[in-house]
Amino acid sequence: MAPLLVATKLNLPVLRHDVVVRPRLRRLLDRSSQAKLTLVSAPAGFGKTTLLADWLTTPADSERLVAWLSLDDSDNEPSVFWIHLAAAIQTAFARAGTTFPELPATGQVDQSMVATLLNQLATTARPILIVLDDLHLADRADIHELLAFFIEHLPPHIHVIISTRADPGIPLARLRVRRDLIEIRSFDLRFTPEEVVAYLKNAADVALSPADTATLEAKTEGWIAALQLAVLSLEGRDDPTAFIEEFAGTGRYIVDYLVEEVLARLPDDLRQFLVATAALRRMSAPLCDVVIREAGVSRSMLDRLERQNLFLVPLDTHRQWYRYHHLFADVLLAHLDAEQAQALPAIHRRASAWFEANGERAEAIHHALAAQDHEWAAELIERALPQVRKHRQEALFRTWMKDIPEAIVQSRPNLAVGYAGILVSLGAFGDVEERLRMAETEGAKLEHPEALLAQVELYRTALAQVRGDIEGAASHAHRVLALAPADDHLARASAAGFLGIVSWTAGELEDAIGFWTECRDGLRNQGHIADVQGTTIALADIRMTQGRLHDAMRVCAEALDMAREHGRPVARGTADIHASLAMLQLERGALEMAREHLAKSSELGEVFGLPQYPYRLRVAQAGLALAEGRPTDALTLLREAERRYVSDFFPNVRPIPALIANAHVWLGHLDEADRWSRAAGVTADDTPTYLREFEHMTLARLLIAHGGPEAIGEALGLIDLLTHAAAGGGRGGSQITLSILAALAHRARHDTRSALEALRRAISLAEPEAIRRPFLDEGEGLAGLFAQLSKSERAGAFVSSLVPPTDVFPPPPAIEHPALIEPLSDRESDVLRMLRSDLSGPDIAQELAISLNTLRTHTRNIFEKLGVNSRRAAVRRADEMRLFARDSHP
Repeated sequence: MAPLLVATKLNLPVLRHDVVVRPRLRRLLDRSSQAKLTLVSAPAGFGKTTLLADWLTTPADSERLVAWLSLDDSDNEPSVFWIHLAAAIQTAFARAGTTFPELPATGQVDQSMVATLLNQLATTARPILIVLDDLHLADRADIHELLAFFIEHLPPHIHVIISTRADPGIPLARLRVRRDLIEIRSFDLRFTPEEVVAYLKNAADVALSPADTATLEAKTEGWIAALQLAVLSLEGRDDPTAFIEEFAGTGRYIVDYLVEEVLARLPDDLRQFLVATAALRRMSAPLCDVVIREAGVSRSMLDRLERQNLFLVPLDTHRQWYRYHHLFADVLLAHLDAEQAQALPAIHRRASAWFEANGERAEAIHHALAAQDHEWAAELIERALPQVRKHRQEALFRTWMKDIPEAIVQSRPNLAVGYAGILVSLGAFGDVEERLRMAETEGAKLEHPEALLAQVELYRTALAQVRGDIEGAASHAHRVLALAPADDHLARASAAGFLGIVSWTAGELEDAIGFWTECRDGLRNQGHIADVQGTTIALADIRMTQGRLHDAMRVCAEALDMAREHGRPVARGTADIHASLAMLQLERGALEMAREHLAKSSELGEVFGLPQYPYRLRVAQAGLALAEGRPTDALTLLREAERRYVSDFFPNVRPIPALIANAHVWLGHLDEADRWSRAAGVTADDTPTYLREFEHMTLARLLIAHGGPEAIGEALGLIDLLTHAAAGGGRGGSQITLSILAALAHRARHDTRSALEALRRAISLAEPEAIRRPFLDEGEGLAGLFAQLSKSERAGAFVSSLVPPTDVFPPPPAIEHPALIEPLSDRESDVLRMLRSDLSGPDIAQELAISLNTLRTHTRNIFEKLGVNSRRAAVRRADEMRLFARDSHP
């Protein structure tokens, strides 16, 4: 479970023995499994929480899990709300002896995170009831917006119950129309006359006549809180009938009057205890002893309050932790006199110190802020920084900092630089540099400022990286290594990672491998296993570019072993590693293994994913779709990947728009690909750089698809430049693709010798690592060239695995004619026959199970061999040459 959680908020309230059984309301709640949402909405004091707790003690479904969350005002922050909601679900599973994954520590609460939680719930088998008690205390619009999304998309076996004083900001009308809403409101919750009698019989020590009971029921109008307070006021009175007759008023005025009556009649010590502890959101006897500054008395006080039913709610089964009924606490605080109000800050300070001493820092920070003791609050927040960073609770940290004066932040350089780092993590770069500068000035005054100054330089490295200032990023990263103490392993590993990014961006891949390996080892030694997975993704990507698949798969396998415990994944990033392994298996042409890794990755989901996971998974899935001949599905996946793209400081060496353009070329949508090239600003005359290498390879493929002497010439010139740069940078993977493109371009010019030379070069680079995908992606575009390799070359196991399978029935013989420049190949003969039909180009491609791009290549070759420039002319010329004559004879 993540830190900064209040575990007692996840416990079902403990019921008193005198709860009135309410069968009519239980029947309503029994219908909750028929709707997405059950809403229990009524003002304070109508028994909402008691009703739900009583109903849940006798569940109708023994298989059902109950995730209970008692909300308080600290939950009015999205990250806190959703962390506690997920923890409630985890606790429900833990009680049943199973586990439920933690939410991903993204530092940001958004629809993607909620979708992740929904996906995890969808994989569960047992029915689950999620109860959100006192939702009005978390009333932010952004919380309710995501909660609405959550409820709308609930799996059928998951149901939500909300208790609240005010209707939440979710589309109740739509749920009502769909019959996905069950409502229990104040009219339903009011005690009936029979229930009033039952309550008075159980709770009151005085015997009331039927007339007095009826009068009390009429004056309280079934409002349970008012009835409860009236019973408290009746105790010890000689003339209960007179009190009931005088009882008048409605709403809050009744509560105020009755509380005054109750408080006035309590012993001084008990009344003072109530007032002194009213500001506590939850309390235990040791905490209360500190707050009231009297040792050993609070246990008996809490017992007395519970016996007298003075709105004390137990928070655990051992009755160690309690809270006051929210309404009662509000009234107590409202009735503080001036002297008591002045004592509140001191009470909050003592509570804060107690919580800090007992390891509950979040609650300590709450009370420090409530006391407006900003210096102490700043100290506590600074102490919380390591845990906040580790568990990515940036949004919660930022909420705490709202009330801390800027002067205090700047006077504490460690807090100031930590705050700057949190802002960097949140992508809020606006005033980060100014904050770093002020922190640097103050930090220089410390006796040993090196560690702090190293942190300043680390965040400056990130800022430079975001700005695209590669030289600046490298300079700051080296400065981190110069400043950081030898035992500051995290800072040094982070700096090495940034230097890896710098080298990667520049195409200096071996240097990048060295830095990333240093970063990985440093993080591994510190036990940051999730971050190790992130460095592994980088290492695998670089090795794949180098054409070193075996090394890439080895580092991925090592990372998976590290992230498993007893055969189960335990670290974020595990899903990313499976996605990377799927990409690597695709490069080998091992589609079945790629499917297996993608299935494992999807099963783990975003809970076990890093920030890049949503887009990387879809890129891998798109690669599989293309390999399976589903280009339209690939386009859909790539567009979703583009929407979900997160760089996480990695250089964008394979831009998704370029991947989309490649898919368009495969489909024959050359106009779409042309639009991409204009938008990307890539031309055949550009000076090659590694950062744009993939875009330029995409442009070369597009030029080859367009055909024509000029376009092919531009493509070959660009390929030559790129090949020289890739060879100099040791990018074997790039060289394989470029050699294949060169073979296709030379083939389009009918330069068979050069085409075969390029193909052989690609084979020699790919065979040691069994890299097949670049060949297979070209399909029949390379089939003719493979056929012209020597018999011994074709017989090799690797080349044999690259040749597309032949049809079950042998193709008709190639068409030859003295007037043909060159005989038509088998497939060109098939295409020529289809050109005679009424089918469109896409229909012909589908009929022949080839891509539109391959069809265009065959058609262009046919036109050249027949000496024509249109489909109609080709059919006419073929008729004249009687090339179709053999079709009319068996």
